[in-house]
Amino acid sequence: MSTHLSRYLFKKTFFVPAGLLVAASSVIAEQASPSQGGIRLEEVMVTAQKREQSVLEVGINISVVDEYEIRKLRIDDVKDIVLFTPNATVKEFYPGIMPIITIRGVGLNDFNAANNPATGVYIDDVSLSSLALLSSDFFDLERMEVLKGPQGTLYGRNSTAGALNITTAKPSFDAYHGRLIGTYGDYDLGELEGMVNAPLSDDVAFRLAVKGIYQGEGYFEDVRTGDNIGDREVLMGRAQVLWSLSEATELLLKAEGQRARSELGSPQFFGVVPTADTTNCPGQPGCANFFGYSDTTDDPFKGEWSVDPNYELNQQIYSMRLVSDLGFAELTSVTGYIDFDRSYPSDVDASPFRITDFRNSDDVTQFSQELRLAGDNDRLVWQLGLFYARDTIETTYDGALQDFFNTSIDSSADVEATTMAIFANGEWALADTLTLITGARYTYEEKSNDGFTADLVSEPPVSGLTGAPFGSPPVVLAEIDDTIDDNSVDWRLALNWQLLEDSLVYASISQGTKSGGFFTGVATASAQLQPYDKEELTAYELGVKGQTSEAQFRYEASVFYYDYKDVQSYIRDTTGELPIQRLGNIDGADIYGVDLLLSWRANAIPGLSITVGGGYLDTKVDSFAGPSGTVPSGNELPDAPKWSSLVDVRYGFDMGSDMSAEFAIDTQYQDSVFRDVLNDPLLKSKSYWLLNARAALFLSENWEFSVWGKNLEDEEYTTQEFNQVNLGNGYRVYGAPRTYGVSVTLHLD
Repeated sequence: MSTHLSRYLFKKTFFVPAGLLVAASSVIAEQASPSQGGIRLEEVMVTAQKREQSVLEVGINISVVDEYEIRKLRIDDVKDIVLFTPNATVKEFYPGIMPIITIRGVGLNDFNAANNPATGVYIDDVSLSSLALLSSDFFDLERMEVLKGPQGTLYGRNSTAGALNITTAKPSFDAYHGRLIGTYGDYDLGELEGMVNAPLSDDVAFRLAVKGIYQGEGYFEDVRTGDNIGDREVLMGRAQVLWSLSEATELLLKAEGQRARSELGSPQFFGVVPTADTTNCPGQPGCANFFGYSDTTDDPFKGEWSVDPNYELNQQIYSMRLVSDLGFAELTSVTGYIDFDRSYPSDVDASPFRITDFRNSDDVTQFSQELRLAGDNDRLVWQLGLFYARDTIETTYDGALQDFFNTSIDSSADVEATTMAIFANGEWALADTLTLITGARYTYEEKSNDGFTADLVSEPPVSGLTGAPFGSPPVVLAEIDDTIDDNSVDWRLALNWQLLEDSLVYASISQGTKSGGFFTGVATASAQLQPYDKEELTAYELGVKGQTSEAQFRYEASVFYYDYKDVQSYIRDTTGELPIQRLGNIDGADIYGVDLLLSWRANAIPGLSITVGGGYLDTKVDSFAGPSGTVPSGNELPDAPKWSSLVDVRYGFDMGSDMSAEFAIDTQYQDSVFRDVLNDPLLKSKSYWLLNARAALFLSENWEFSVWGKNLEDEEYTTQEFNQVNLGNGYRVYGAPRTYGVSVTLHLD
């Protein structure tokens, strides 16, 4: 199918006359039945409010996928949440690492491991404090939930954009069962995943899950050396023990690890100097850097790079969850510990020259403890909680700048953070169909940074950064040893009105906070390392969700306005010898938007199910100080597409008593976006469509065979763009090209 034809059919079939798409989401959790080959719309349970509820009872816009959906859509890491979440984007500052989630225009334009994501990410109620921790792969999950809007009351600060709630599959006392999944795909991809659940006694159950990823080829090719780059070797494992200590108390212990020995590709180069082949510079194909180098290939995955691509990652996660019924209330204790380290390259100039080449390392240790007490009566469902966390993040950058600055540098940061919070949430039954929700959270945080950047004066005759003669001791360019602390109060006030039996109207006002911190990248002036302030977001939202009594049609719609203050944003800083991009604050921004949802199961065509959806955003940044003077109000927030959409069409049917099949096709659309708050036209990503498909055959209740493809039209699209025109270059990060493969699943019961 050609690109033009597929887009024409999509527009004619799914766009309403006004052009507003309805926002999709697997919040409706359409699930294939292998035994029947059909599609059913089932009741969707979520834990968005720290307790199990039907999604139709929760006055929050939520996108949800269950275990089957996760496997069907091949949701392998954080980047893939866009497959089921409208009004969301995920970008990478460098291919293969550091995904940055933006929801409804609220995100984080930074790449440093010491920073906290604006979307709170939780795995089994344990928060991930560092951006670096979002780089892991997924396996053996029970459910994923994306909550939109500030979630500060129950999820804490650093969730101004929303929360990603990931639940791993738990041990079960029901029966022995297991699963094996084998996958082979292009680029010499091989995956093997296994799971076994074993009730060891009436009181103890055990679950073990493992996964290996072996990819012999990458998407990338260094045309100078002929080397293929991007192979992967990833091993993952998770063991869990569920122990029923008594009729009232249950203990869950979890240990998991991940090990990666892989390669990272590099971004695509663009230059600023006109050449004989082009005069329309900077940023266009054929433009050169100050050394005369230009990228002559049309393939975004081909280039000439000057770094060792080897990437190493090690991660261990341990958690303990204790739940005890005290009679008057339920006590939940969640303890988590994470030990993470990695080493990776970054060729920031994306050229064969050593202009800004780095070898980076991140070392993260995190301990957290949360206690919750929850109860209910005829008129009130309540929760009280305490939270404590201690994080240590050490990050280093070894920089090779020989070809431009005739030297190398060493940059390091040691960031420590201590967080304490107390929170309360209440759902008050004002009437049989009317509920008032009140919540508040007080947080105290202390954060310190001991960091520096030093010129190593590594090449004769003198350093181009400092002018120091070769052989001199290292010259400190920038340093900091500082501590910041602040207090914040996040809150939520909402009304839920059960208009009909299967419908909910909700209105809410909430405030969330993202903590301040330190820029921890390479700097050439101490002022570039000064701390930035916290940001605050106040959200106003009105929504409705529901379904028909026969559950053949489901809908959700919400409109929202965000008052965004002290926005943490990437700014261009040219105050030092080396121009950098760093995090700072601008006064504020306003965000207006719409999220809509429709899902339909056709009675006339049994087994046919259609989900259509999308989102609309209008963002406006207040005036702020830019590198060339005051930037007037009206700029768009970065990574905030005006339009986005999802469409999912599935058809399942029986082929006999023990055989059924399912065909599925889905597509996503992202409008053009700027990648920085300056709205630099060089850093504007074009709009794009992605088309994915899958066909599955089910034999009895045990075997599943599937053929799948992602980005079937091989769309070339960028997820991040970076401007270093003062150094003669910039780069663009592209999303994955077309991939396809086959999977075989054996369910062992």
